[in-house]
Amino acid sequence: MRGEIMDRPLLVSGIVTHAERYFADAEVVSRRVEGGIHRYTYRDAAARMRRLANALEALGVGPGDRLATLAWNTHRHYELYFAVSGVGAICHTVNPRLFRDELLYIMNHAEDRVLFLDLTFVPMVEALAPELETIERFVILTDAEHMPRTSLRNATSYEELIEGASDDYEWPEFDENEAAMLCYTSGTTGNPKGVLYSHRSILLHALLSHAGMGQSAPCHLDSYLAIVPLFHVGAWGVPYMITMIGGKLVLPGPAYDGDSLFELMDAEGVTHSAGVPTIVTTLLGAMRERGRKTRGLKWVLCGGSAPSEALIRAFELEFGVTFVQGWGMTETGPVAAVNLPTAAYDRMTQDERFALKRKAGRILFGVEAKIVGEGGERLPEDGVATGELAVRGPYVISRYYRDEAASDAAFDDEGWFLTGDVCSIDPEGYIHITDRSKDLIKSGGEWISSIDLENRVMAHEAVAEAAAIACRHPKWEERPLLVVVRRPGADAGKADLLAFLEGRIAKWWMPDDIVFVDEMPHGATGKVNKRLLREQYRDYVLPGA
Repeated sequence: MRGEIMDRPLLVSGIVTHAERYFADAEVVSRRVEGGIHRYTYRDAAARMRRLANALEALGVGPGDRLATLAWNTHRHYELYFAVSGVGAICHTVNPRLFRDELLYIMNHAEDRVLFLDLTFVPMVEALAPELETIERFVILTDAEHMPRTSLRNATSYEELIEGASDDYEWPEFDENEAAMLCYTSGTTGNPKGVLYSHRSILLHALLSHAGMGQSAPCHLDSYLAIVPLFHVGAWGVPYMITMIGGKLVLPGPAYDGDSLFELMDAEGVTHSAGVPTIVTTLLGAMRERGRKTRGLKWVLCGGSAPSEALIRAFELEFGVTFVQGWGMTETGPVAAVNLPTAAYDRMTQDERFALKRKAGRILFGVEAKIVGEGGERLPEDGVATGELAVRGPYVISRYYRDEAASDAAFDDEGWFLTGDVCSIDPEGYIHITDRSKDLIKSGGEWISSIDLENRVMAHEAVAEAAAIACRHPKWEERPLLVVVRRPGADAGKADLLAFLEGRIAKWWMPDDIVFVDEMPHGATGKVNKRLLREQYRDYVLPGA
C-alpha cells in the first residue's frame, strides 16, 4: 500500500525559488575577475537566473543539453549552476587546471554545446577551440565594457546575452531523476571519468550533508566562504546547501592566495568555510602573519586529502577555530563522511581528541560503507582490519558517464562502489584512511601508509609539505622516499627530520632518504600530485640500495 502523500519532484530550481521567497535580502558576495567586489541579494540573483533561463531557451537549449563552464567562483558562475539545471539542461563544470589533452577529451566526450568562460581563460580556449568538436558558441562571463577581442566563434558577453531577456519565467517541472550536473574526475589514471548527478541526488546531498554537520552546521544567520572551486565536484555542494538555508554566500573569484582569502573573509564576517589542506594551510599562514583569525570565523571543514594533525592543532589551539575533517570524492556526491565527536569526546585527553580528529569521520545518513579484502570478502569493523572502502547510497554513482569499461571495474558483485581508498573502520564507525591503494608502499610484504608517514613528519615545525612515495629496492621490493618542502626560513636537514621521526613511527617505516624541494607539484584539485613525483623519482637510487 502506497502512502498518500504528494509526489513533488526535488529540483535544483526549487532551492533558489525558496531562497528568493524566504531569504530574499540575504547576500551573495563575490570578488570579480574584472576587479572589485560584486554584491547582490538572493532576490536579485533569482531574477537574473530567470533572465538567463529565457536567454538559454532563445539559443535553442533544451533538456539534456550539456553546457560547459570554465570559470572561477563568481556570481555569474553561481547563476549558471541554477539556471542551466533549472531549464532541464546539464551544467558541466570543467576544471581549468587539467592538462590540455584532458580538457579537450572532457568537452568532446561530454559533447558540450555552449562554453561559458571567464576572461582568464580566453587565451587558453582560443588555442583549444579548433579541436572542440561540438561547441557552437562561447559566452564570456563579463560585460560589454570588458569584452575582449577574440577569435572564438559566435562569442558574446554574458551580460549582453541576458540583457534583453525577461525575468518572467516559470521553472519547468520534470522527473527529479533527470541529470542536472556533470563533473569529471581529475584523471589520475587514464582519461577523466564523468559523474552525472541528478536533481534528486543534489538535493539529498545538500540536505544530508548539512544534517551531518550536527551543531556545527551553518544556519541562515551565518556567512560561508565557498573556497572549494565551483568547477570542482560542485564545490562540495556548498552553493546548493547555503542557498537552501538562506545563509550569506561569499565567493572568492580568482584570488586563492592566503592574503586575499583572509581579507575577504574578514570583510564579510565569514563564519564557516571549507577547502583542501593546501588552501587551508595558506589561510593559516595569513592568520599567523596577522596574529589573529578572521572576524567571526568559527568552523572550517577540510577534505580532499588527509590534513595533518599539526594543521588541525594550529586552527584549534592557536585560533580557537573548530576544525572538522570530511571525506568524499567526485563519485560520492561528494561529501559522504564527516568527523563529529561522540559523547565520549568530552572525557578524552587533548591528545586523544586530536587523534580522533585525524580520522576521516563517520558515514552520513543515507550512505552505507564497508571494507573489503583482496578477494572481495567483507572485513570486520574493529579498527584493526584494513581493506578497500566500498560505499553505496542515494547520491553515490551508479555508473560512469558513457564509459562502460571504467564502470565495469568500479563496482563489486553486490553493486557497491569501490573507492580505491584503503582504510579501517572502528566499532563506533569512524573511518581511518590509511592510503589510496595506488599510494601504499609495500616493503618486504608489509604495507606502509604514506598518509600516516606524511602526517608524522608534518608535525615538525620546519615542514610545510611532505609526500611519501615508493622507490624500488633490490631487497625489500619498495622503500619510502620522503619529499619535503621547508617552511620559509627553516633550515632543518635530513638528520633533523629522521631524529624527529624516531619513536613516532615504526622503525621499518623510517624513510630511506629525504629529498628537499622548493615546491611540490599539485594536481588539478590542489592535492599533491604523487603520480608526477613517482615519475620524477622513478630511477632514484636510495642509499644502500
